[in-house]
Amino acid sequence: MGSLLDSIKNSISPDMVRSIVSSTGESPDTVTKGLETAAATILGSIASKASDAGFLTQIMSLVSSYGTQTLGVAAGAGSAASTAASEASSSLLTTLFGANKAATEGKIAQASGLSSGTAGATILASAAPLVLGALLSKMTGGAAGLTSALTSELPSLRSLIPAGLPGGASSARAESEKVGGGWLWLVLLLGALLIGALVLYFNRGAGAPDVTKPAEAAVAATQTAAVDAGIAISDATKAAWAKLGDMIKLKLPDGTELNVPQIGVESNLVKWIESSSPVDTTTWFDFDRLLFATGSATLEPVSHEQLSNVAAILKAFPKVKVKLGGYTDNTGDPATNLKLSDDRAKNVMAELVKLGVDPSRMEAQGYGDEHPIGDNNSEEGRQLNRRISLRVTEK
Repeated sequence: MGSLLDSIKNSISPDMVRSIVSSTGESPDTVTKGLETAAATILGSIASKASDAGFLTQIMSLVSSYGTQTLGVAAGAGSAASTAASEASSSLLTTLFGANKAATEGKIAQASGLSSGTAGATILASAAPLVLGALLSKMTGGAAGLTSALTSELPSLRSLIPAGLPGGASSARAESEKVGGGWLWLVLLLGALLIGALVLYFNRGAGAPDVTKPAEAAVAATQTAAVDAGIAISDATKAAWAKLGDMIKLKLPDGTELNVPQIGVESNLVKWIESSSPVDTTTWFDFDRLLFATGSATLEPVSHEQLSNVAAILKAFPKVKVKLGGYTDNTGDPATNLKLSDDRAKNVMAELVKLGVDPSRMEAQGYGDEHPIGDNNSEEGRQLNRRISLRVTEK
């Protein structure tokens, strides 16, 4: 039997695509990709919490409700059943995403190449009944069968969920902060001191005390541990970046050619600039390959590639002006968070100026823990909220 996602893909009919194309103005290929991305996002969100019996019961209730109303439509029960089925789909999205629904729609639009978050909303709403229908086919096995189907599919779904959404690719910057935090370095330091103490003990036991050896051993151990930690951080970062898709060539109007991830911020920013979408105050693009030193506004050297790409894009579209926004989670002192977010946004702007972008075309502001896109009650949500975003203000 095929996977849930394969079942959903097979249920995307030409008539459905044409209807969405007509209402959004998007291309058929983009709409199809958007539906598949939205379906993977919904499924991934459900699968990531499938082990929670209470949550799964709630989902099964919605699926059963949807199935009953769908049968009502088939039997000619009329618009009332159709409306109830639509309400089941809406309830599913509210249950999964709540206050983050608009941000989820924007991420889906960005990852799929849709021109606006409004199109993302249409796509997400259209994908919900497809997911409910696919889950209905797995209900014959009860809760255990549905849980098994969802959890077995989660690993393959993760790579399809847009970066920055729960269940999928998390922010590389947040991953770096998580791995490279103060606790890690405390453990490394204690380990180095322990090694040094052991070396000192055995040297003295051998009757040949040499005060330089323990210090040298401790320094060497610390350096080795630091290198090892650097490799771990690099691997975690690369794993997150790999989920942004294959590297592609992105040609700009001035002839510049960039090497960028397929669904990274650079690709999506250029598509939006070249589209007919009007400038608004809600369309933001999250940097996905910026790293800061933990608790600091200092950019790590590895951030240079994405900064260079964004600078090249801005130089290729000389009429474009942008605003940079810095954000944090809600952990710690709000005033400190606000300053950190502002410093980070302004440091990113300063780097773009160094790369040749006219400062009059940019502004930067920190928002602290305002405008969260993730749930601050979870570590994953807090990671999503620590970010730098860009909004086009003129084009």
